[in-house]
Amino acid sequence: MTTVPTATRAATPTSQALLAAFGLAAVVDLGSLLAGAELGHQLAKPLLMPLLAAYAVTRGAPKLLIAALLFGWGGDVFLLSDADWAFLVGMGSFAAGHVCYLVLFGRRRTSPLLGAGYAVALLTTIVLLWPDLPAELRIPVAGYSLLLTAMAYRASALGLLAGLGGALFLLSDTLIATGVAEWPQLPAPDFWVMLTYIAAQYLLTAGVLSAMYGERRTTV
Repeated sequence: MTTVPTATRAATPTSQALLAAFGLAAVVDLGSLLAGAELGHQLAKPLLMPLLAAYAVTRGAPKLLIAALLFGWGGDVFLLSDADWAFLVGMGSFAAGHVCYLVLFGRRRTSPLLGAGYAVALLTTIVLLWPDLPAELRIPVAGYSLLLTAMAYRASALGLLAGLGGALFLLSDTLIATGVAEWPQLPAPDFWVMLTYIAAQYLLTAGVLSAMYGERRTTV
């Protein structure tokens, strides 16, 4: 078990500019999805996580957070393709990011009641989706869902911001899974997937930074 010191870098003009650039990329991406402008989405989506990771670096964020965001970037890039192999590789990249988050969250205490709620949600989702998922994706999706749900639950240990981020990440990937299962979708389904995903990664980043600034030393 190791410890990392609390963050020491307050917001600077550089960090504020990077955060603004992240926000602009998010607006372009979401606007492109609503407008059906695929090129805008293809250009903006790969910029999101590198900009958020660069912002986190300027704030003195731990390496595990940076790694989680960059693994998210890998997942974003691979999921731009419709190929089955790209979906699996992208899911693997996101899974590696969730492992980084879990290690970063460490052994902080979390609510057993919340854990029970997440467990019920996980089992319900897998049972309902299972018959409609392609056979070759059932086990990978189930394993990924377990890891994602664990991350979402453990994120709550860092406080409200990170907890909401974890919950939105779970919601975003559940929306993707319902699309793979060919369930009926909301209008502009990719918009809702990206909206919840972008908010999730930002809130997780903000939650980690808030915890670092709020604690003298954080055990991970």
